[in-house]
Amino acid sequence: MTSIGGVEMVDWKLAVTTASRLARPGPEITREEAREVVAELRGHAVAAEEHVRAFTGMTTAAGHDTPVLVVDRPGWIEANVAGFRSLLKPLMTKMRARRGNGPGGMIAGAVGGKVTGVELGVLLSFLSSRVLGQYETFAPATRELPGAPDGGGRLLLVAPNIVHVERELGVDPHDFRLWVCLHEETHRTQFTAVPWLRDHLEAEIQAFLAETDVDAGTLLERLSDAVQAFTGGRRGESAEPSATGTATGTATDTAPETEPGARSGAHAPEQDIDGRSLVDLVQTPAQREILARVTAVMSLLEGHADYVMDGVGPQIVPSVVEIREKFQRRRAAGANRLDQILRRLLGLDAKLRQYRDGERFVRAVVEEVGMEGFNRVWTSPNTLPTPAEITHPAEWIARVHRGPEA
Repeated sequence: MTSIGGVEMVDWKLAVTTASRLARPGPEITREEAREVVAELRGHAVAAEEHVRAFTGMTTAAGHDTPVLVVDRPGWIEANVAGFRSLLKPLMTKMRARRGNGPGGMIAGAVGGKVTGVELGVLLSFLSSRVLGQYETFAPATRELPGAPDGGGRLLLVAPNIVHVERELGVDPHDFRLWVCLHEETHRTQFTAVPWLRDHLEAEIQAFLAETDVDAGTLLERLSDAVQAFTGGRRGESAEPSATGTATGTATDTAPETEPGARSGAHAPEQDIDGRSLVDLVQTPAQREILARVTAVMSLLEGHADYVMDGVGPQIVPSVVEIREKFQRRRAAGANRLDQILRRLLGLDAKLRQYRDGERFVRAVVEEVGMEGFNRVWTSPNTLPTPAEITHPAEWIARVHRGPEA
């Protein structure tokens, strides 16, 4: 990978080690119970696939099927580090060239790579207890974590996090697991039924990275800000400890950010990095345009998954009303100040808005032109909603269904 004299800009192995060591232990569960959870999640993923495809009318394109993997927190960490390493390679190469090949650059690389690896690991340890499921689009396949034949695509279900939340909510575990699988399987269906979608997103992300105008020191400083906010305050400021967390990398699960169905969230205090996220801090004007397009697509994908989950749920999940009510109440309870800081800094509040805006877009379009009419969104990149259209679905309908080429 991107290195000088064998020194990497990011020590990826150290990131995995750090995150795995600091990750919170999962809920107490016997070996037999663990086997049952894994088996049930796999079964629910298969059942969810059939229900999602029947509801949406979307089917997997030939040769584009992807695996479903049930993982623990270290497994999720390893998969995401592999994805970051692959996707960020062009940016790392660019920063390496800027740093130079002299002895000073090599020393800075050795130190910076270790520091960045540790700090990335700390942030991943925080996130590893908050993700119930994830469709991983770009990570390369490995023996431990197989992917699609073309080198990308797999669905991850994080078993300990699912068990933790179902216990906290006090809901029927079988219903809750199926409810989660409906959301995540919708993402899998989106990418397996629309083969060009992965390439389109990757092209947009690489264009974003190519426009990045930041040196390694600046990026390290921003990452450091995030970690310091997590472990005890930024630049001397104090941060309130989490309800059950410590300064060693654990954090409370009061309001997980990436659970399915999330629609709202608390805002961070204004003083947190001037109200900007890590992504905001590295944007050029060209990047802002790219990010707006990517955000619109991600809003579509998240909102579509929410819409499908709510549409299918009442038919096959007996206690779906109770699950949704408790889930929303849990989120409405809010997050502590530490969670607020991190959510804003990492851009996770934006993800919550994606659920809300995207679901409203999908619902409005389906009500107007039906599911078949909505599915024209998957025709090509040109039929994806623009940033303006994602919040004004009538404009998308007018362009795609009533325009000169409709």
